[in-house]
Amino acid sequence: MERIEHRACFGGWQDVYRHESKVLGCAMNFAVYLPPQAEKERLPVLYWLSGLTCTEQNFITKAGAQRYAAEHGILLVVPDTSPRGDEVADAEGYDLGKGAGFYLNATQEPWARHYRMYDYIVEELPALVEANFPATAARAISGHSMGGHGALTIALKNPGRYRSVSAFSPIVAPTQVPWGEKAFTAYLGEDRASWKAWDATELVKSAPEKLPLLIDQGEGDEFLASQLRPQLLQAAAEAAGHPLQLRLRPGYDHSYYFIASFIGEHVAHHARALRGA
Repeated sequence: MERIEHRACFGGWQDVYRHESKVLGCAMNFAVYLPPQAEKERLPVLYWLSGLTCTEQNFITKAGAQRYAAEHGILLVVPDTSPRGDEVADAEGYDLGKGAGFYLNATQEPWARHYRMYDYIVEELPALVEANFPATAARAISGHSMGGHGALTIALKNPGRYRSVSAFSPIVAPTQVPWGEKAFTAYLGEDRASWKAWDATELVKSAPEKLPLLIDQGEGDEFLASQLRPQLLQAAAEAAGHPLQLRLRPGYDHSYYFIASFIGEHVAHHARALRGA
């Protein structure tokens, strides 16, 4: 690993590292916020997954989460949203290819070689973090939009691996909305039955662990009706008896202004699960 950024922040350090990912077959950046408590003890980790077009930079520069991570004594780990590099397949538009990995394992060419963000988030990155930073194996996961989709599906697919999960404006039913249909057709092929393994609304119907889901959704979100449709997950969770708290926020849109407004509540939610505080 190579540390490429190192900035003092709320008594701790906001760092960015670059490493060669064996899973993705390319160099990857990820951000780590080390709160002041990290100098004296090992801390639980909150993983944040960002949305379409983002890198590791968006969350660490716009959300203001470091303040709350320092308050609660939690490491923040923020990966990039897709593989990067000249050899990595890409496409025109913002919603497929680089910046749009959708946190799944692609099976179709030319994507399958590099687009394995699910394995990267679930296995490779935590192993790297827990081996090189003062991190415990207590994990939580959260994200926004495409990253909210990633957080929900990853938590639902891995019972016992995460203490808590939350999301802002998540794509809860990618098999039923244009963003997901475009990406899944490219990454996974035409067999729509195979898509269900990457759809939170489908996964919640038979999830072996009833990990409570916390979702904040702005009612002024320009993508609410066309791409997000949280009522689909809400109905599936109610039918399955899966705990879900869906908080609709009047006036808020899809931006980081929305995330910054409520990220403190989400960090506190995860802190209660991770530290009992």
